[in-house]
Amino acid sequence: MSTREQQKEQRRMDILAAGLDLFIRKGYSATKIKDIAEQVGMSVGLLFHYFESKEKLYEELISIGIDGPRDMMKLEHTEPLEFFQNVAKYILYNLKEETFTAKMFVFMWQVYFTESVSEEIKRKLKDFDIYQPTAELIKKGQEKGTIREGDPNALAIAFWGSIQGIALQLALIPELPCPDSEWIVDILRK
Repeated sequence: MSTREQQKEQRRMDILAAGLDLFIRKGYSATKIKDIAEQVGMSVGLLFHYFESKEKLYEELISIGIDGPRDMMKLEHTEPLEFFQNVAKYILYNLKEETFTAKMFVFMWQVYFTESVSEEIKRKLKDFDIYQPTAELIKKGQEKGTIREGDPNALAIAFWGSIQGIALQLALIPELPCPDSEWIVDILRK
């Protein structure tokens, strides 16, 4: 990638980060495209070279929030418990090292409760399910004897709910200590 392409990609990421920050602080409706441009230090016209509208920027953030977890579930994993260890370690590391990740958890939580999103966004959210594939992995781990007994769906909720809660706290107060990923995995470990 050339230096110019790297700069353009960095600028795009800066716009996404500014939009994310403003959407979680002010909400979608109260955030103006002018606010995002000002936070990034560019003109509104230049911002439109990257995203044709505020809605497209919002949709891109939602796609990032859906695609990341969905891609994680596609990873090859031989042992379910090992998968959960890797996922917890990866997410908690990113929550502490980059505020974007923690803010994405807040953002996606808000999006689920926003009634005024487009039909396309509603469809994307409806099609996104992290719990079902997680519950399937938990069942496999239970069969192997590495994951505790119990309702796989409830265990999936406990695992992701713990990560969500940690993300919300770290987004609010980034200087808090980050829990050890093994503590989260212990929710599942037999």
